[in-house]
Amino acid sequence: MTGINELSAASTGSAVTIGTFDGVHLGHRALIARTIRRARERGLRSVVVTWDRHPNVTLRPAYVPPLLTGERRKLELLEETAVDAVALVAFDEELSRLTPETFAARVLSEGLGAGAVVVGAGWRFGHRAAGDVALLEKLGTDLGFTAEGLNLESVAGGPVSSSRARAAVTGGEVELARTLLGRPYDLDGEVIRGDGRGASLGYPTANLDVAHALARPALGIYAGRARVGDEWHGAAISVGTNPQFQQGAPRAPRVEAFLLDFSGDLYGEALRIELWARLREERRFDSVEALVAQMDSDVEATRSLTC
Repeated sequence: MTGINELSAASTGSAVTIGTFDGVHLGHRALIARTIRRARERGLRSVVVTWDRHPNVTLRPAYVPPLLTGERRKLELLEETAVDAVALVAFDEELSRLTPETFAARVLSEGLGAGAVVVGAGWRFGHRAAGDVALLEKLGTDLGFTAEGLNLESVAGGPVSSSRARAAVTGGEVELARTLLGRPYDLDGEVIRGDGRGASLGYPTANLDVAHALARPALGIYAGRARVGDEWHGAAISVGTNPQFQQGAPRAPRVEAFLLDFSGDLYGEALRIELWARLREERRFDSVEALVAQMDSDVEATRSLTC
């Protein structure tokens, strides 16, 4: 992680794009692609600057949205692009209090040696979000960089944004989320012990310990796949409370996956699951036999979609 006081050693002569980049969706990738193009045109280094936390953690802690990517996953996705460098900057009180003029001078000009800056057309910066693209262009004239604001990409009948992708995930529309992200929505976590109910029904599941900060898909059964080490397996995934066997107060939803064509002990292993399609809502059945018959159908549907 890089603080604003360490940026002076980070880079000289850069084409820079800045943002939260939650999800690293198609709109973010368009910004990065334009930044790389500007860097190549001018013989500069392409740099993505992103924050170590959602800005609302510092600015409005009560209004932090569920995240599409944790820090590690976000950096992994950013580093998969052809950008030369990624700078992870602490979005702390000190940074949030910088005026637009100080931010442009200290972070962009002095810290990154910016020769070109590419941001979204609606990007705001500086204390109380006082700066906009027009001000950035004006400041750049004095500080030696050009600035341009890109309009949001439009896909599937609307703009590509983190908020739209987030709404798609939490609404169970994982196919729309995949379109907006340019990849299936995924969740990482450690496999922990559950109730062992799945194994007793013939479908042992891996229970995933998912970070609370991440966006959870709507309750239901999903088709997708899971990665164990370097191997991918089709996976029938449940996001829910297991109403068939629930007693007492409702429990917190769990994420668990039945991996097709896999046998072995996964406890303590790191697992990544991708959600490809929502098969159905979670529901209680008239009998355990009816539940198992539906699980048979869910697994076959998963196999047809992923294998």
